[in-house]
Amino acid sequence: MKDSTQYDVIVIGTGAGGGTLAWKLAQSGKKVLILERGPFLPREKENWDTKAIFQENRYHTTETWYDKEGKSIHPGTGYWVGGNTKVYGAALFRLRREDFETLKHKGGISPEWPVKYNDFEPYYTAAEKLYCVHGQRGVDPTEPTMSADYPFPSVSNEPRIQEIFDEVKALGYKPFPVPLGLKLNEANRVLSECIRCDTCDGFPCLVDAKSDSDHCAVRPALAAKNVTLVTEAKVLRLITDPTGRTVTEVETQLKDGVTTFSGKIVALCAGAINSAGLLLRSSNVKHPNGLANGSDQVGRNFMFHQAGAILAISPKKNPSRYMKTFAVNDFYFGSKDFPYPMGNVQLVGSFNFEMMRGDAPPLTPGLVLEEMATRAVPWWLTAEDLPDANNRVRIKKDTIELDYTPNNTEAYEQLIAQWTQVLKKSNAVEHVLPLGAYFKKRIPLEGVGHQNGTCRMGRDPKTSVLNEFCRSHEVDNLYVVDGSFFPSSSAVNPSLTIMANALRVGDHINERLK
Repeated sequence: MKDSTQYDVIVIGTGAGGGTLAWKLAQSGKKVLILERGPFLPREKENWDTKAIFQENRYHTTETWYDKEGKSIHPGTGYWVGGNTKVYGAALFRLRREDFETLKHKGGISPEWPVKYNDFEPYYTAAEKLYCVHGQRGVDPTEPTMSADYPFPSVSNEPRIQEIFDEVKALGYKPFPVPLGLKLNEANRVLSECIRCDTCDGFPCLVDAKSDSDHCAVRPALAAKNVTLVTEAKVLRLITDPTGRTVTEVETQLKDGVTTFSGKIVALCAGAINSAGLLLRSSNVKHPNGLANGSDQVGRNFMFHQAGAILAISPKKNPSRYMKTFAVNDFYFGSKDFPYPMGNVQLVGSFNFEMMRGDAPPLTPGLVLEEMATRAVPWWLTAEDLPDANNRVRIKKDTIELDYTPNNTEAYEQLIAQWTQVLKKSNAVEHVLPLGAYFKKRIPLEGVGHQNGTCRMGRDPKTSVLNEFCRSHEVDNLYVVDGSFFPSSSAVNPSLTIMANALRVGDHINERLK
């Protein structure tokens, strides 16, 4: 084993949490080490190859995980500088103010957070600036108060999407622009990094115009002389001193062997599943059930949203290239027909016929799928996944097992049903033609998108893993700064909240380093 190397802070992971935290810590002038399990994602033609991405899973890990029944899972997650933000849809929503409070759902209770919206608000504003968010204030009826406008104007709707927007609005609903992290300049396309293509959601960006943590946070952080990045560095376990109160070494597998690094502070940002897995693998005499797991809460309350896509096929063609430009929150807190929270509706960014192959009947001709795709409008629907201590990440034979049972499913089914009715009414208003077919598909467990909740934040060490600044209750120099900290999942994309929290925790750590 090589000699240990000393740093002020070690950040493990470079996704929405780790990359943003590293950017904030770089400003301290202290010695910061970033460890990333993967390499930089290559810029190659396959970045925009639908078959390579959706059928061959080119940018996903080849690891095998298991579900509670022992069936293999091939997780839709990737290890790159920038983590899963390299392929995310870049929808950067704030949680609603009410999401930080206790909310009664048909399927159970969404618990109160120990910190509130006002604690996050300035960091949401800062994260929106860092990640170049486009949007429009004052249109979403569920929007919380905000101290500043979006840094950039909302992304426009293409003609067919604008027609649907107008139809939905005419029915009395309040569609609004999706807050998007894109480096798009619609006023002067010559100066625009984003070319508004049809390969965005799920695709890496070949022209580096997506606001991922690689380009918005990690690379700017590396401009500081006090920051070091080591790629293809898989952290194996965290080692503590004999008291169990301080992490002293980070044992890491590099390409040329195992080494250890030491830091005064260690920030674990490997994603809610892998962060929990690493803590469970790091058990020792003082922490027999896993590091920082005296509460037996590490890995528990795993959430990843009740979410899925519906594909609306109508007689009218849809030539749009990039569609993720408006959303609807009218059902977020319920409706007269279902007085419980349902969730968020938004468009999917891009769609083509090759994405349909996995769901189509065998031997369906490609020409049929291609014709259907020209008339399709894809929608993404999200309902809240409620925390359940029995939904958990386990380690069995050094392999991840996801013990998960869906909950709050009626809210998700209601959201599909009510939104489908809206689509039918809007189509009838314009076309007065036979209604199209609606195909629906729920995202399976192996999708593991929007993962959160496995190291929940709270004030009581008996029922939570982290305090309000995401420091472990039991290990003084250990922080977990990714989606693990969420006490509840809300019903919007978690990325911006993870980024804002990383800036918030970064301020706290920088003060501690002083």
